[in-house]
Amino acid sequence: MSGLIPLLDVLLAERNAGREAVLATVVKVDGSAYRRPGARMLVSRFGRPEGTISGGCLEAEVARKAWWLTEAGPALRSYSTSEADEGSEEALSFGLGCNGKVHVLFERLPASGPCALITALLGVRDTQQPAAIATVIASSADGSHRLGDRLLLVSGQSAEGELLQSALAEQIRIDLQQTLVRGKSSRYLYPNGTGKIEVLMEYLPPVRRLVVFGAGHDAQPLVRMAKLLGWHVTIIDGRSHFARAERFPDADQVLVGDVEQPFAYRELVRGAAVAVMTHSLVQDAHWLQGVLHSEPCYVGQLGPRERTERLLAGIHEQQGELPGLACLHYPIGLDLGGDTPESVAMAMLAEIQAVLNGRNGGSLRFRSASIHDSDPVLIASETETEIAFAAEAYRRFAVQP
Repeated sequence: MSGLIPLLDVLLAERNAGREAVLATVVKVDGSAYRRPGARMLVSRFGRPEGTISGGCLEAEVARKAWWLTEAGPALRSYSTSEADEGSEEALSFGLGCNGKVHVLFERLPASGPCALITALLGVRDTQQPAAIATVIASSADGSHRLGDRLLLVSGQSAEGELLQSALAEQIRIDLQQTLVRGKSSRYLYPNGTGKIEVLMEYLPPVRRLVVFGAGHDAQPLVRMAKLLGWHVTIIDGRSHFARAERFPDADQVLVGDVEQPFAYRELVRGAAVAVMTHSLVQDAHWLQGVLHSEPCYVGQLGPRERTERLLAGIHEQQGELPGLACLHYPIGLDLGGDTPESVAMAMLAEIQAVLNGRNGGSLRFRSASIHDSDPVLIASETETEIAFAAEAYRRFAVQP
């Protein structure tokens, strides 16, 4: 979601000005590609495009043809990055030698009125709750399921979108719920008469959050780098002369915390990545004990191992068991070398990124598997789908009393 925030800002500006825009979305990848399904690029009538769908090789082509491709409605375009595919008729080849194929959905977003995708993006941004959205990426021959039709499911809310009128609506809703639970995008194939409908089930996570306890000089490059990743960053320090907004212009919020009062940031810390780096034993002990009781997804403590273990011993003596120890990393950061604030910040963010993505942070040259996880393709239960189609057919054609 982080890369979509600037794109969403541009999109809202276009709608406020009463203008349409074309959205290009990666919906499927075969083989190797720089971006994965869900990567988006917005092409407006005026101004430069926002977002990327590749490493820079496809953007100019997409911007040049986006409006032409969508004159008659949504369109699907395939781009091959394999040299062997040059000159092929079924795909536009760039011959980059990456041995991949990127499938991009082009669609015009309205200047006003309801739009399931915009609703989903706004909901995730404003509520910080995840959403899942189903998009038809291979339409049916009978026209019952059109390219770009959608069903949206926001956590705790009812489903909405064009696919609500589909015979597959209930099955897709169930699969969307599973997408929310898994927290991972996938593609589904649904039987449709003699063929199949292909649907991208996309997981839309909220922006990643970083809470930094400590407003020293070494926190400044950490904030700048985290904002480059599109994260939401909060700075907290007990020293008001350090915790000042003018010292951290990139931070989303800068707070002065009182170490003499009970820990007041449980909701802020829950589900966030946390770095404790005040360089003060008193402050570090106070913030660390509060964080370890607040269900963060990652905690890093700056400083030597022996110092952190003394802190933990003191906290344990006063507080007993510490439920967040499993996600505590100390000393914080990957072993990258360097002792400048910038190099330390890079090592810290690299470890946080690796942990949140389920990686070990090692060199890619030692990785035997693909750089990106493969996109799962699931085949829906034919029995459940056939029942849905039968029920829909009965509803449509049964003689009414």
